[in-house]
Amino acid sequence: MTAIGTSSTVAVVGTGTMGQGIAQVALVAGHPVRLYDTAPGRAGQAAGEVVRRLDRLVEKGRITADERDAARARLSPADTLGELDDAALVIEAILEQLPAKQELFTALEDIVAADCLLATNTSSLSVTAVAGRLRHPGRCVGMHFFNPAPLLPLVEVISGFATDEAAAVLAYDTAAAWGKTPVRCTDTPGFLVNRIARPFYAEALRVYEERVADPATIDAVLRDGTGFRMGPFELTDLIGQDVNEAVTHSVWQAFFQDPKFTPSLAQRRLVESGLHGRKAGRGWFDYSEGAARPEPRTAAPCPAPASVGLHAKLPGPAVVLRELIEEAGIKVTRDRTPGESEGFLRLPGGACLALTNGCPATSNAYGKYIRFDLSLDYRAATRIALAASAAVCEADLAEAVGLFQALGKQVSVIEDVPGMIAARTIAMIIDFAVDAAARGVAAPEDIDTAMRLGVNYPGGPMEWVERLGAQWVWDLLDSMHHQNPGGRYVPSWALRRRADLEEQVL
Repeated sequence: MTAIGTSSTVAVVGTGTMGQGIAQVALVAGHPVRLYDTAPGRAGQAAGEVVRRLDRLVEKGRITADERDAARARLSPADTLGELDDAALVIEAILEQLPAKQELFTALEDIVAADCLLATNTSSLSVTAVAGRLRHPGRCVGMHFFNPAPLLPLVEVISGFATDEAAAVLAYDTAAAWGKTPVRCTDTPGFLVNRIARPFYAEALRVYEERVADPATIDAVLRDGTGFRMGPFELTDLIGQDVNEAVTHSVWQAFFQDPKFTPSLAQRRLVESGLHGRKAGRGWFDYSEGAARPEPRTAAPCPAPASVGLHAKLPGPAVVLRELIEEAGIKVTRDRTPGESEGFLRLPGGACLALTNGCPATSNAYGKYIRFDLSLDYRAATRIALAASAAVCEADLAEAVGLFQALGKQVSVIEDVPGMIAARTIAMIIDFAVDAAARGVAAPEDIDTAMRLGVNYPGGPMEWVERLGAQWVWDLLDSMHHQNPGGRYVPSWALRRRADLEEQVL
């Protein structure tokens, strides 16, 4: 392990929330820490705030008073950039403006020692571009901490085009020595988390713009149906609509306006209106005192059918539904509909109930089709979304609703749309992850670690593709592409290759 020794000074430039958090992490790890900010007096104020954070850790019993006092003695503000000359590591956490970061590192190169590691905490700018004006860009690396830095374990260690391998290893080992969970990735727009997570927000916004469901219902389907900690609308309200939209726009521009990353006009209008989320008191939801939170669309109770027919085997994780139905006391018989290849449940009224496959229910030639949305764990899910074809009557839909209610699920009936809500979102995340792994952006295990720790996903997308099967994901996205031509849903060739390999193994 080649971590920077705790006797060496760590300097943090930029004293906002992130800079203070990174300083606290390095300080608690045992380093002398020096804080610098261009605004007069800000470094001293930030040092005082870091000490108050340490006081709270003592109150919570996480560090002792002696440890707090020793850490406080190692912390000092700097009045000039020149006072960082003895630093072994400088971490920059200033504004997300490329010229400002380039100017800072160019100045630091004339101050610090030749073996000082220079790290940028940028979340969206190119590490290669940040280091582009340096005489020795090989010692510049990305160390992207997540907010709040003292609490969240993930650190993305990004190698720019010119970053030396030794510099990346030093940054990785140092982050690990600080008790963090680092992952390695190349310098790609959005790095790992902000690249692969884009569909979680983008597909929800697209579904909203298509008037498939309201924000509260979309959140509930993804949260209660698939295990995400928060829904995309409540999460972007927490992040800040302006911040989330800016990252989306930055990644889209960096990928030369690839339609897969197209920003949302609805979110743009929200930002233009100043409705930036919790910090503004209102975003997608109203956070003012006494404001009622909108409830998701939930179907009224319906009687469960006494029996259902099962045609073929239900795909992927939906196979467990037969077991759940039988456990609920509902008889499962064999359905022998000729000419049908996909697995589905036959309801007593004759309608077919099937997992979404990327086509709307109305497009099925049989007519009486009801699609249910994907869940990664149907046993644990507490909500399921349904979408019915135009030929389905109220009695048919009531049978489908009653069936899932008998399994202990709340049901949200949404408008008929390709891929519904959860399936299209998860399929897109998987495709982004598989494509990133195939392009050498990061190792598959690092991708899964990043998504679990960085955005609290209920699993990693590389794990999901193993469970769902690359062919199922490919088929769903390919169907969506034919329903929505334009490039957004074209599955990657990396996914196609993975599906072909799966078939060869079988």
